[in-house]
Formats: sequence, C-alpha cells, structure tokens
Amino acid sequence: MSDSTAVSDAARAVARSPITKVVGFLICVELASGVLQGYYTPIFTDIARHLSIKDADVNWFEAAQLIVSALVVPLLARLGDLIGHRKVLLLSTVVTALASWGVAFAPTFGLFLVAWAIQGFYVVWLPMEVAIIHRRTGGSERRVRGAAGLLVAGLELGVIAGALTSGALAESLGMTALLALPAVVVTLALVAIWFGVEESPVLAHGSVDWRGFWLVTLALGLVMGGLVMLRVVGPGSPWPWALVVAGLAALVPFARAELAHPEPLVDLRILGARGQWPVQATAFLFGVSVLGAQIPLSTFARTDPAVTGYGLGASAGKVSIIIGGYVLSLAVGALLLHLLAHRTGTRVAMVVAAVLVAAGYLLFLPFHDTLAQTMTNMVIAGLGSGALVAGLPTAAAAQAPPTHTGLTTGMTNTTKTIGGAFASSVFAIALASTGTVDAEATAHASLSGYLTVWAICGVTALVAAVFLAVVRPVSSRSAVAVPG
Repeated sequence: MSDSTAVSDAARAVARSPITKVVGFLICVELASGVLQGYYTPIFTDIARHLSIKDADVNWFEAAQLIVSALVVPLLARLGDLIGHRKVLLLSTVVTALASWGVAFAPTFGLFLVAWAIQGFYVVWLPMEVAIIHRRTGGSERRVRGAAGLLVAGLELGVIAGALTSGALAESLGMTALLALPAVVVTLALVAIWFGVEESPVLAHGSVDWRGFWLVTLALGLVMGGLVMLRVVGPGSPWPWALVVAGLAALVPFARAELAHPEPLVDLRILGARGQWPVQATAFLFGVSVLGAQIPLSTFARTDPAVTGYGLGASAGKVSIIIGGYVLSLAVGALLLHLLAHRTGTRVAMVVAAVLVAAGYLLFLPFHDTLAQTMTNMVIAGLGSGALVAGLPTAAAAQAPPTHTGLTTGMTNTTKTIGGAFASSVFAIALASTGTVDAEATAHASLSGYLTVWAICGVTALVAAVFLAVVRPVSSRSAVAVPG
C-alpha cells in the first residue's frame, strides 16, 4: 500500500469518528487557557507586592512568556505531526500545570519569573486542538471552522470568568491560595484531555530536525531578546538593535539548513506556498493589535483628562467594563466567523474580519473622548479579532498537507507572538521616552503617541486584509501535496 493510500484511508477512518464529544472536552481546555490569560490581570499589583518588586517589573512577566512561547511552538508543532497532536497537547498541558503550581508556590521573584515563562507552553493548545479536529473531520473546512469558533468562544469566556473570579477573591484569600486556583483549573484540563480526547492516526514520518531547532532558537531568541531590551533600555542604546540584527542574520543559515534538509523542522516551502504565506503574514500583522495594543489602551483609559487634556479618567472598574465588552465581542466574532464563512467562504470572511479590526482602531483617531466611543471602537475591533483568532489556524490547516497541519497551525501562533513582541516594543517607544509602558507611571505619554499606536494597528490590519484578498488560496486538493 502506498503512503498516499495509507494517508487517505487514515483520514477517512478519522472522519467517521464522532467529533461532538472531543470538541466539548477541548472547549474545557480552552476555558483553562482563558483563565490563564484573564485571571492574573486584575491582581498584578497584588502579585508585585507579594514578590516585593516594583510595578514596572511586572513587564518582565509578559516579556519572558513571549520569548518562551515563540521558541517552543515550532518544535511542539512539528512534534505534533510526528508523534501525535494529542500527545503534544498532553505534554504541553502537563508542563503548563507544573508551571502554574510553581507560580503559586514560588518563594522568590526569580523562581516566579521562570515558572511564569514556562506557562507560555499553553500557546500551543489551540493550534494542536485545531489540528486534532482537522484530522477527525477528514479536513472538512466547514466543520473545523465551526469547532474553532466554539473553542475561541470558550477561550474568551474563560478570560472573563478568570478576571471576575480573581477580582472577587483578591481580598478574601491569601496570595498562595489565590494563585493556586489557575493551577487547579489547568490540572482539570489535563484530566479532560486524558479521558476525553482520543489520538488521531499519525500521518507524518521522520525525526526532529534538531539542527533546525537550535538555529531557529538562536534566531528567535536574539530577535525577541532585542525587542525586550528595546522596551527596557529604549531605542538610544545600540545593544537592542545589535541583537535584532544578529537574530535576522541568523535566519540565513537557518533557511539554508531547512531548505537542504529532507525533513525540516519548519518546512519553508510549505509556509511559502501561495495559499499559506498570506495566512502567516496576517498572523504576524494581527499580533500587532491583538497582543501589542492592550497595555496602551489600558493606560489611555486610566489617564485623567483634567491633567492631560485627553483620556477617560476611568477607574479600574470602568476599565474592566471596557475589557469585558472587548472580550465578549471576541467570542461573538469567533462564532460569527462560521456563519459568515458559510455564505462567503473562509477567505472572504477573514478579509471582512481584518477590515473590522482596522476600522475599530482607525476610529480611535477621531473618536476617543468618551467611554461610549471607546467601547464602540473596541467592540468593532473585537468582532474582527475574534474571527481572526478562530480563522487563522483553520485557514492554515486547510492550506496544508495532512502531514503538516500541526506545523502550519502552530506557526500562526509563533508569527502572531513575534508580531505582538515587535509591536509592544515600537509602541513603548511611541508612548514613553524611556521605552517602558507602565500603567502606574506618573508621567503620561502624549496624545500623539496614542494616535501613532492606533494608526499602526489600523494600517497593519488593512495590509493583512489586502494580503488575504489579493492572494487566492490553492484548492484543497492541491494543498495536500507537499511542495517539492
């Protein structure tokens, strides 16, 4: 029996298996992911006091986790194709659970930071889940799209539930008990995977390209380290730029090694295919707004207009309302993607989503004076963002060979993370001469800085829409063949 026949038989067998139960258990996993992303935000100041650190040092949490996320996803995504997506989902959940317990019991800032960074393994969950569903549905884009929308809706509901829970319990529980609750949730997610998700047949063969792994780790580590340093020491120092340039230069030997390897860790031919590269480019550009703009939006909302002439002067409670409305719109956007794509196709639906993101942020340029205007802008951007969160891994899987669904879905998260890290560094420069965005800082950024942030978010989303609109994907049949 030929390899292609074996792949087809395995795909048909998986397609006949029930999907509703596994989606239900995977939604539980995404609820846990949402808790991790929303639970800590209201208590960052309390965490800083618990660790005896300055509020500004909290920025290191995001920086460390972004670096780990960018480094581990390519390896885990490729492992998913080689040993099974469920195994990688289990492995990453075990690591995340252990790290979450480490966060709860870490006695020092250094150990807390290490545990917090390792929590970044959770970013591979959604790509692995989409790959699992893609296999179990035999590559049915309609069914994958619908399931992805439900997963993202579960994610955003978890964000809301996590934020509300930590805010309600912050004054009644000790810090260790308060920080232990996300660890309990992630541990329960591990149980859900173990008992509720069956392994799909492994269609890819080969071994891990460790040379490629170390080269991409070097390149991404240098680039991400340079971007983090840019935020800390500012653009005046030559060291951040030297790290970024060195990281970009390291991509050259990495690309050569991957193109020459028969079983590369990151198959550049597949990622550069006509139907695939616009999706990955969109993920990078989307990361600018969905990951990079959140702190500037929060600091703008808290700025007192009586002092600066702009801002909302919002309390923490009002900021929570803005965040809650935004997150709800993300969930609605993820669910609406399936309905819109059913009528127009996934590509057109994602173009519309990118345009909504652009419109939401560009509306900030003339309309940013009231809470109602801010909420309106964020809901519009949130609808598009939710659709893109669900649509990007789905589109990547649809345009990939069945042996590389884990790679392509995982790379959407890697490129999104890099885009977010790049944007957060640029935005920090735009908003503060020190290169640091700190919600508790006494010095306020200029209004022109915020306008720059919103303009960049809007323009990058428009560029993504152009990529998706102009470059037509290949047919599903063509996408199955691995480029030579």
